[in-house]
Amino acid sequence: MIVHNLVLAAAEEVKSPVIPQVAEIIVGLVAFSLLFLLLRAKAVPKFEQAFRERTDAIQGGIERAEAAQQEAASALASYKAQLADAKGEAQKMREEARVEGAAIIEEMRTKAQDEASRITAAARSSIEAERAQAMNSLMNEVGAIATALASKIVGESLDDQVRQSRVVDRFLVDLEGSK
Repeated sequence: MIVHNLVLAAAEEVKSPVIPQVAEIIVGLVAFSLLFLLLRAKAVPKFEQAFRERTDAIQGGIERAEAAQQEAASALASYKAQLADAKGEAQKMREEARVEGAAIIEEMRTKAQDEASRITAAARSSIEAERAQAMNSLMNEVGAIATALASKIVGESLDDQVRQSRVVDRFLVDLEGSK
């Protein structure tokens, strides 16, 4: 009771609204201690676990993002290399096609020239054969006309084949000599 009297006496002497009473301070300290112990025992471990999980998730996400970024860079480099290879291959194919086209054109030109030469040679030989045939035909006709004319000039018949042949041959020799 002495404490209680002292507290009452002290409270009566100083009743300041700014300075708390001792009982209020004790109750506040007990309530704060209980709340502190309760939070420390129950809430803080859950918060720490949630923070750890969050940190692990963030760290794992960062690592996955870095791995994905490295994989994407690797894939990009691979695609660029494949594209460069494809461009090189396309250029090579174009060059081969150009060379092959030039070879085909040259081959076709050679074939055309050979064919033209063959046709020209065939035409020349055909013309020569026709010329020779025309000359033989003309010689026979000229010979027949010459024999008929000689028969009229000489006044005797040149029916003898040997004589007719000699007269025709002489006439033709004379005709060729006059050219």
